[in-house]
Amino acid sequence: MPSGKEIRNKIKSVENTRKITKAMEMVAASKMRKAQERMRASRPYGEKIRRVAANLSNALTEYKHPFLDQREQKSVGLVLVTSDKGLCGGLNSNVLRLVLSKMKDFDARGVKLQATCIGNKGFGFMQRAGVNTVSHVIGLGDTPHLEKLIGALKVQLDAYMNGEIDALYIGYTRFINTMKQEPVFEQLLPLASETVKSAHQPGWDYVYEPEAEAVIDDLLIRYIEALIYQAVAENMASEQSARMVAMKSASDNAKNVIGELKLVYNKARQAAITKELSEIVSGAAAV
Repeated sequence: MPSGKEIRNKIKSVENTRKITKAMEMVAASKMRKAQERMRASRPYGEKIRRVAANLSNALTEYKHPFLDQREQKSVGLVLVTSDKGLCGGLNSNVLRLVLSKMKDFDARGVKLQATCIGNKGFGFMQRAGVNTVSHVIGLGDTPHLEKLIGALKVQLDAYMNGEIDALYIGYTRFINTMKQEPVFEQLLPLASETVKSAHQPGWDYVYEPEAEAVIDDLLIRYIEALIYQAVAENMASEQSARMVAMKSASDNAKNVIGELKLVYNKARQAAITKELSEIVSGAAAV
């Protein structure tokens, strides 16, 4: 059995760790509320522009944007959204596991892959996996800024327009509620037929000014940017929620460990006292 001093040092160490996890839990809870408000505020805009893009894809215009053309997939792009920091439970590992299974599927079909990483965890994963990473963004902080995302995203959009890739996918974590976050892998380009059908309103068309080509070109670019921003906002809300839950669990576990160590310490102290009393009694009897 360890000595009393060793147990006291271990109790002190766990108590210090619990103070850190408790502080991180409170910070994550504060950031979580702001991230959830930001994410929920951007959802209506994302849904509206998704509906407009779906209507445009079925509109009766002579101009057909490349974003709407279905191609045979020989090379694809991936936008991977993860967090910059860890200590958020299985948030990153879940989405990376999903992306890895899709990468294996692409490899089995002979499809080449190039990636854009938003977040340090995903960037490190892609480097270890040996995937061609054409752009990346790290250090976004607690608030997503579209101007920081556009540069990295433009690399993939230009590759699609130039025919270097035939499709663009995104992997991120969607916020469901504080206790549940869902990893998602979706097709961004070309506009997926199921997305178009679910958002399209039959009999809907637009009057274009100045001309359909200019309007559709700008609108579909805004559409992709809105989806990327929404994905990053969802991922940040998921990150703070997962971190708060993980730190609460760590604090509770530390409390249980402290209780067990105190019990062991009391038993060790009691054993030492009993031993001393036995020695005193034995010495008195010998005299």
